[in-house]
Amino acid sequence: MQMNSIFCGIEKMSLVDFDGKIACTLFTGGCNYRCPFCHNSPLINEQPFLDLNEIITYLEKRKRMLDAVVISGGEPTLHKSLPVILKVIKELGYIIKLDTNGTNPKMLKELIDNKLIDYVAMDIKGSLNNYHLITGVKNPLLDNIKESINILKQSNIDFEFRTTLVKEYHTLEIINEMKELLKGTKKIFLQKFVLRETCLDQSLNEIDILTATKYKEILEQSVENVYLRGY
Repeated sequence: MQMNSIFCGIEKMSLVDFDGKIACTLFTGGCNYRCPFCHNSPLINEQPFLDLNEIITYLEKRKRMLDAVVISGGEPTLHKSLPVILKVIKELGYIIKLDTNGTNPKMLKELIDNKLIDYVAMDIKGSLNNYHLITGVKNPLLDNIKESINILKQSNIDFEFRTTLVKEYHTLEIINEMKELLKGTKKIFLQKFVLRETCLDQSLNEIDILTATKYKEILEQSVENVYLRGY
């Protein structure tokens, strides 16, 4: 296989990365955001890459044990070779889930149009007004975020939006702004933040269950299904 690897990490078998599926999770290196609460911050800067041939061989051997492959990161859509690699994985018969921050709508649409992915989990960091704070970058590519939201809403692919709730970033005002941003969408998960050693900012705090439930009720005014994850 004449392709360079884009993967820096692998979870060979996971029951939590794709609801209802036994999955292998592959982590790409590199990210264009610097989210202070990210658990995968070691992947922000590209790490030594794993051998792609070994990964494909593993997936071939585990076809009867695994249902799906989750492509996470880092930000997978930064890699131009992603579609080619996904085609190889798809030809093995796997269902593929993509985790993305939504900053590359062009590739997202390409992957959907070519049926290279079956499910998308797109991060909604907060409201557009505080994206620069949550992502840790001056230009968080807001137009791209809005375009990716619209691509998913207009597609036939199954998808979810997800927001990791952090006390320092997600206020009542921010949630109300998110309500407008996500109007008419079908599904979002509000995830509990857990402070880990890999988080870039060790001073961050989780949001309690009562506040999270209140935020859920607000978002239910414009989103069809709002779920709490990890609470």
